[in-house]
Amino acid sequence: MRGFNYKKSVQALNILAFKNGGVINKMKAIKLIWLSDRLHIRKFGRTITGDDYYALPNGPVPSATRDILESSNFLDDVASDYAKEYITEIDKYNYTSVIKANTKVFSITDIEIINQIFDHFGKDDHFDLSNFSHLFPEWKRHESALAKKLSSRYQINQLDFFININEKSGLFTDSSDSLDIVKQIFEEYQLLQNTL
Repeated sequence: MRGFNYKKSVQALNILAFKNGGVINKMKAIKLIWLSDRLHIRKFGRTITGDDYYALPNGPVPSATRDILESSNFLDDVASDYAKEYITEIDKYNYTSVIKANTKVFSITDIEIINQIFDHFGKDDHFDLSNFSHLFPEWKRHESALAKKLSSRYQINQLDFFININEKSGLFTDSSDSLDIVKQIFEEYQLLQNTL
């Protein structure tokens, strides 16, 4: 995928594990990455990771980031070797931070958003975050098809990340004027990515 930044993805996973005491549940990390990408795109017109998203039964999933956590065969050797320097699997459900994150791969806004999301949702467990993700339009759009088991996953249109949702953190409710401006930036960025 053209826009995916495996270094940012690995380092975001690393930061989340570190902030969670060194060890974190994989699904919890996936949901925190999704929330970080969702918030960043709404504020700055791009996601942090550049990952593609899919709706799965447990909620939205950043595809290549999940491949990193699962050491998938879809992952190329360069990304796999890089990931092994920073994070390692403990078991099927958890991973740990190996060394301090290399934050030089991030912009200031990337770090701010990851920290903000962890501050709001870091105390929630993976089941809470999965249930929470089912409230969002990018998952709701595919809920019926997932329930019918027509497919195991459906690609999410990231324009759905710009839809407001009223939830307790208040992070995902913005004025339509500000969202329209940022959405236009995102759409122009996508056009640019497709021409490269």
